[in-house]
Amino acid sequence: MLAKRIIPCLDVRDGKVVKGIHFTGIREVGDPVECAIAYDRQGADEICFLDITATHEGRKTMAEVVRKTAEKVFVPLTVGGGISSVEDFREILRAGADKVAVNSAAVKNPELIKEAAEVFGSQCVVAAIDVKRDERGAFRVVIHGGRKDTGLDAVRWAKECERLGAGEILLTSMDTDGDREGFDLELLNAVCGQVSIPVIASGGCGKLQHFSQVFEETGADAALAASLFHYKELTIDEVKEYLQKENIPVRRF
Repeated sequence: MLAKRIIPCLDVRDGKVVKGIHFTGIREVGDPVECAIAYDRQGADEICFLDITATHEGRKTMAEVVRKTAEKVFVPLTVGGGISSVEDFREILRAGADKVAVNSAAVKNPELIKEAAEVFGSQCVVAAIDVKRDERGAFRVVIHGGRKDTGLDAVRWAKECERLGAGEILLTSMDTDGDREGFDLELLNAVCGQVSIPVIASGGCGKLQHFSQVFEETGADAALAASLFHYKELTIDEVKEYLQKENIPVRRF
């Protein structure tokens, strides 16, 4: 089994790290560069920045955050939010990101994934997919912070993202996001069973056991968390030490 990755996620708005529940109730929790430095020291495998402002001005602010962070930390940086063109990819990658996550824009223009993969390589393209169950329990792709149901079947869309050239999927369950009751194992198994590219589990982690559970019971390659780390309830090294004891392979530095 390949080493599993632990990824802290920093939602950034107006240059500050924020956190909410189910994408609402947003409040500030810190400076993104300082948070990234702390997570790097704790042994994060990667760091994910998501610009929830999702405007041109927001992206300019994010590019500056990435630039400052890349000077201080040496783990891969994934950046998403407001990315809608190959030029946006180029701007963020030039700022120091290693990967770019694309969400709503890819749903509206799937060729963006293909174009970006052709220009920068699949390893730079992360398909960020936000998912919410509909009234029948079917997995639907949602955009605009979970406010708009696209009608797309999440598993089919994940397969299409892989076909178009995405190198990785960041899969967030809107049903579990922020509730700290555990990852959405049903959703993860549905997607992991149909794609061959790595899948990052996102949404719902609340305790150590949720990390081991997601790796033991699904095909997820990485686990992403925010609140647990932001509020210093756990450190990344504590998570990795626990996973090692559970015989789940991780990298410790």
